[in-house]
Amino acid sequence: MYRNNEANDDVIEFQLYRPETLTRWQRFRKAMYNPSSRQILGRTPKQWGQLALFYSVFYLLLVIMFLVCMQVLFSSLDPRIPTWILDKSLIGDNPGLGYRPMPIAKRVGTTIQYNLNDQDSINHWVDVLDEFLVPYKDNQSKYNFVNCDFDNFPGEGDVCTFTMDTATVGNCVKDKKYGYTTTSPCVFLKLNRIFSWIPEYYSQALDEMPDDLQEHIKSLKTQRERHQVWVTCKELGKGDGSHLKGFTYSPRGFPQYYYPYRNYQNYLSPIVAVEILELESNISVRIECRAWARNIRYHGGVNREGSVAFEIQVDL
Repeated sequence: MYRNNEANDDVIEFQLYRPETLTRWQRFRKAMYNPSSRQILGRTPKQWGQLALFYSVFYLLLVIMFLVCMQVLFSSLDPRIPTWILDKSLIGDNPGLGYRPMPIAKRVGTTIQYNLNDQDSINHWVDVLDEFLVPYKDNQSKYNFVNCDFDNFPGEGDVCTFTMDTATVGNCVKDKKYGYTTTSPCVFLKLNRIFSWIPEYYSQALDEMPDDLQEHIKSLKTQRERHQVWVTCKELGKGDGSHLKGFTYSPRGFPQYYYPYRNYQNYLSPIVAVEILELESNISVRIECRAWARNIRYHGGVNREGSVAFEIQVDL
């Protein structure tokens, strides 16, 4: 290749080198390691060292920045007290009502069903309740447990005991297999925990309350004893007559001294044991239970609030 210089008619020449003729294998080996330039994958060891040092420092700084940000974030959070509570939180300020034992869909569908002649079906529900009640049966004579009543409330950092004896839960005890050897099984109810939620109690009977609850409220001598979230249950869809005799509640509601929930260690949610009396056999009975408090919104049906519904069946 050349260029003619008009000033002095000199010819400028450029030397062109003929490219090496290499096989594919030779080109691959040269790309991996070039012996003439001592390059490995296109870079000398020094260049690789500089690159490794740069990215090591870069990612180290990223990790340090991340840890500093996380430390600042966690220092602003309280491990016990949530940032958002009550109506400002996702869970809201209307506690739901839960029950145990809950049916396992893959095993028995949506119904609490057992057969009085099948010990395995009885043991299944007894085991489910045993597992649920483990915290209530643990030793409550130490740590921050205190005995509470309507005259003695827990102090700062303390929690109330809950005993699983006949004085508290009636016939719904382990010794009687929670009633699952009879036609009067037990179901345990509990309110969902909402931090700082304080119930507003019905200390006077309402006309819309079931007669037995009205009579119970009127029978209590002190106003403090009426500071409970009451619980009632009823049979749903009994078009062809009732399929059970009634319900007994032990205790009758969730007492005031368990509230508000402060997320203290070892806290036990109060539970109400509901004994469903003399279920008619071989028929699925649908039952609804609801909680009564001024600040618990009640709604049945699909979008259920302040209540829970379940089905139960005793086979012979």
